[in-house]
This record gives sequence, C-alpha cells and structure tokens, in this order.
Amino acid sequence: MEILDSLFLGFSVALRPDVLLYAFIGCLVGTLVGMLPGIGPLAGVSILLPLTFGLDPTKAIVMLAGIYYGSQYGGSTTSILLRIPGEAASVMTCIDGNAMAKKGRAGAALCIAAVGSFLAGTFGVIMLTLIAPPLATFALRFGPPEYTALLVLGLIFLAYMSTSSLLRTLLMAALGLLIGTIGIDVMTGHFRFSFDIPELGDGIGIVPVAVGLFGLGEILSTPSRNVTANVTSPRLRELLPTRKEWQEARWPMARGSLLGFFIGVIPGSAHIISSFASYALERKIAKHPEEFGKGAVAGVAGPESANNAASTGAFVPMLALGIPTGPVIAVLMAALLIHGIPPGPTLVNDHPNLFWGFVASMYVGNLMLLALNLPLVSVFVTVLRIPYAYLYPMIIMFCVIGVYEVNNSIIDVWIMLIMGVLGYCLKKFSFDPAPLVLGLVIAPIFEMSLRQSLIMSGGSWEIFLHRPIALVLLAICAILLGLAIYGAIVARRDWRTKLAAAEAGE
Repeated sequence: MEILDSLFLGFSVALRPDVLLYAFIGCLVGTLVGMLPGIGPLAGVSILLPLTFGLDPTKAIVMLAGIYYGSQYGGSTTSILLRIPGEAASVMTCIDGNAMAKKGRAGAALCIAAVGSFLAGTFGVIMLTLIAPPLATFALRFGPPEYTALLVLGLIFLAYMSTSSLLRTLLMAALGLLIGTIGIDVMTGHFRFSFDIPELGDGIGIVPVAVGLFGLGEILSTPSRNVTANVTSPRLRELLPTRKEWQEARWPMARGSLLGFFIGVIPGSAHIISSFASYALERKIAKHPEEFGKGAVAGVAGPESANNAASTGAFVPMLALGIPTGPVIAVLMAALLIHGIPPGPTLVNDHPNLFWGFVASMYVGNLMLLALNLPLVSVFVTVLRIPYAYLYPMIIMFCVIGVYEVNNSIIDVWIMLIMGVLGYCLKKFSFDPAPLVLGLVIAPIFEMSLRQSLIMSGGSWEIFLHRPIALVLLAICAILLGLAIYGAIVARRDWRTKLAAAEAGE
C-alpha cells in the first residue's frame, strides 16, 4: 500500500501539464538522437544538459531521462531501415531487422521493436519501483568506509564489463579521478592544480567535459558522413505483424526484459552488453538457429527488449545508492548534483516528489514513445535526409552556446574544445572516454568518503577490514581483479603456444 500511495504521489507530479510537456520533449528529442548515426544518447544528453539549468530539478531529470530511454527506441529505426545503428546498442537489431526489411517486413520489424521496447521499459520501471526504495533503506546503513568500498567496486565492475581492456579502462577512470581533484580542497580550503586560474577554483565542470568528449569528439571523428540517406518508410497498414510473428516475438521479449534489467543494474555499458547477450541467448535456444541473420523475429524482439530494460535498470544504483553505472547515468547524476539534489539513499525521503515523479514519468514516457514511434515513423525518417554538412555545424554552435551559458565562462568553452580534441584522440587510439567521466563525477564523493574513513580510524587503512560490508565489497573487487589477471595470463600463454607452434611448423 505504501508503494501505491507513493506512486499516486508520483503520478500527481508526472501528469502535471508542464512535466508532461518536458517528458514529451525528452522522448521526441531522444527518438531523433537515437536515429541519427554518430550522435547517440551520451552525446545527446551531454549536449542538451546545459539547457536544463533554468528548469526545476524534476523537469530537468524527466527531460534528460526521456532523451536517454527515447534514444533506445529511435536507434532501431535506422538499424531496420538502413542497416546503420543509430547507437551501439542497436547493432544487433541491424542483422535481422534489416533482413526482415529486405523481405518486405520492415513495418512488422519496426512494430515488434517498438512493442518490445515498450513492454521491456515498463517491466524495468515496475522493477525499479519495487527494488529502489528498499535498497535505499538498506544503504542507509552505509558509512564512509562502506561508500568508499562501494565506489571502488563500481569502478572495478565498470572496468571488468567494459569492451576496452581492463588496464585502459582503469587508466581512464584514474585520469577522471585526477581531474576531479582540481579546485579548492573542501577540507582545507587550499587551491589544488588550478594554475592560478580563479575559474578553476570550483573544479572542472562535468558539462564542458561531457559535451567536449562525447558531443564534439563524436562529431570530429565522423567527418566522412557527408551523405544523404536514401530511405523509404513503410506505410501505416504495413506495420502490423502477422499472428506467427507475434508468437515468435513474445518469449524473446519476456526473456530480453528479464535479462536486460538485471544486466542494467551492473556497472558498465549495460544496454550494449544486454543486447549482445540477448541475441546470443535467443540464437542458442532457437529451434532453427540457421534463420538468425536472415530475418529471425527473435533477433529483433530479444535485443530491442533487452537494451530498453537495461536502460531502466541502470537507474536503480543511481537513485538508491548514488552510484553511476555508466557514462549516461553519470551525466544524469551530475545534472541532479548541479541542481543541489544528491542522488542516493536519502533521495526517497528527502525529495519524494522528485523521486516518485521521476519514476511515474517513466511509465508515461514509455507510453509516449510507443505512440510516437509507430504512427510517426515516416515523419522521423525525413530527418535522416538532412545532410550532415548542415546538421553538424548547428550542433557545434549549440554546444558552444550551451556550455558558455552555464557559468558565462569562456574557460568552460576552452575546456570543452580541449576535451573535444582529447575525445577524438582517445577514439583514434581505442581508449574509451566513458570511464573518465565516471571518474570525474565520483571523484568528490570518493575523496570525501576515503578521507572521512581515514579520519575515523586515525589514519589506519585497517578500518576497511574491520567493517563487514566494506570487507565483503573489497573482497569482491579482489576476486574480479584476480579473474581479470588470470584471464590475461591465460591469453598470453595461448599466444606464446600459437607462436611456438607456428615457428615449429616453419
């Protein structure tokens, strides 16, 4: 009953006309962001983050979250019609979705992707409603040592689940933590690494870093896409799948929803991993695996459901524990912090209108996206015909104006430009910039928790061994690192064995 009362409170906030308007704007922009190749949800949320600073926190987080999960819907359209994934999580949808389109079933593929996304997204919000409040209550037992251990575990998990190497991911996270130390020391009041630049006293802002790395960096790395897409959209009457296609889609949708949500809770690029895992699972258990790659309905329904459920699941650690599980969630968490709302165990009790309003808006947002993505697919497809030569200069101008307006600071614009070049270089050398942003976001929390822990123990690191929860979390960290090192040693042995065999053969 308590949850129902809380949800009633949430819907009273989410159904206000002004909040509905911002949820609609977020879903609409998110769909467009998901459709445009080369931008993606991270760049979209980062670029539009400065625009939310004039809003109240509830409208801001509702709109930014709408962009995030809306982009998961939009990515399927270009994947199915053009075989171009709008963002990384839609890669698996390309394979069978485009094969269905070539068979004349593009409308059915789009409908299955949209319905699967809606069901999975709604399932994810139900699970979020049930899990987040009790998890937040449990997390109230955490003190500084437990938080320090939890943040370390989050970073190790991120490195473990990342598609990049463990060492590279940890290096990026360490760089983010290092950049996070720039500015005034909150305990002593001394300036650190500010190079006598007064504007750096408040530290390096998350906005110019995120916009530079993911907005400008993405645009700099995709100059060759100066082409206009030649695409035709299916008619409205062609959208309805046959009864056989519905039957083939229902269980992959259910499995994708369940699998995606629980992968989403784990730190890492969950929505990407979940779509790959769902595709592999469906192919493994299929009666006719040879049909995958040739237009299998399960190859569209499973991954699309999984990536939407994972996107919702990723909100659980952020809202309940104050831990970002991925770069987009880190930017959303930064948005709340900028508005003076600390995510974490106290969020439910201290800001119930925001928390439950946000949760309820996700139910409404999923319904909006279902209504937007099916009848208006032909309207969205026209956006794909805009040449990138016109689109990208407008986005760059938008980035510069948005970043400058946050603090009216030209230093922030320079930071954004430097981060844009850094993001381009990192991409060229196969470094994932996402852990850098995560490190930057958690740096103040991590530093404060660590220093408070050491003050509690009089400078002794043994405090982490005397607190059971912290000890368990650090033990999990050690196991994950041990498994990663063992895997690297085995891979190196294999490489040496193969080389020796090749030399012996010669």
